[in-house]
Amino acid sequence: MIAVFDLDDTLYEELTFVRSGFKAVAGYISDRYNISAGHTLSYMMQRLEKGREQIFDDMLTEFGLLSKTNVRKCVSLYRGHKPDISLYREAADCLDRLACVPVYIVTDGHKIVQKNKLLALGLYERVKFCFVTYQYGIKYSKPSPYCFHKICAKEKTTPDKVVYVGDNPRKDFVGIKPYGFKTIRVLTGQYREVQMGKEYEAHLKVSSLAEVNLELLRQFTGEH
Repeated sequence: MIAVFDLDDTLYEELTFVRSGFKAVAGYISDRYNISAGHTLSYMMQRLEKGREQIFDDMLTEFGLLSKTNVRKCVSLYRGHKPDISLYREAADCLDRLACVPVYIVTDGHKIVQKNKLLALGLYERVKFCFVTYQYGIKYSKPSPYCFHKICAKEKTTPDKVVYVGDNPRKDFVGIKPYGFKTIRVLTGQYREVQMGKEYEAHLKVSSLAEVNLELLRQFTGEH
């Protein structure tokens, strides 16, 4: 029996990483241009409601600082900063409950960004291995089953003995269900209200990771 978890909005609130990154950028702007960090942070958080596309361009334009160099600097700071984030309490407790079984993480995203998150959350010490899909190539990001098959190979097991817990029905489950992987959707984060067709949905939905335990995983995998 193997447990696999998504990272963003499954084990911690992803918005806290975004805010942490924005604070790093705001601090730089304040130090370099003597513009209130509170003002630039407030602007970025409000602008976030329209999406993340070109958010630094818009912030720099708003404060009369737009240049390619400044945009690159903001992106670099955001990606490279040490994030101020923490696990959901339910996630930390869940990982403790599952300490007796192999636990993996499969996460999409920029490899430096995701590794910084994993370090900040202390997950390298709490799980057996963390797969950052982009490290293998973007084509192997979810919904690709590539990293899940690598887990099976490492554990010398079959997909029906692997339970994956994620939050995003648009990509987390549709690629692995046909191979027999078991899936659980946790209703946390930005996708908690999203409704998808049956092929995209997990086998089971839970309101939080407080509901995920050894007994539940055993029911899924048929182990005793």
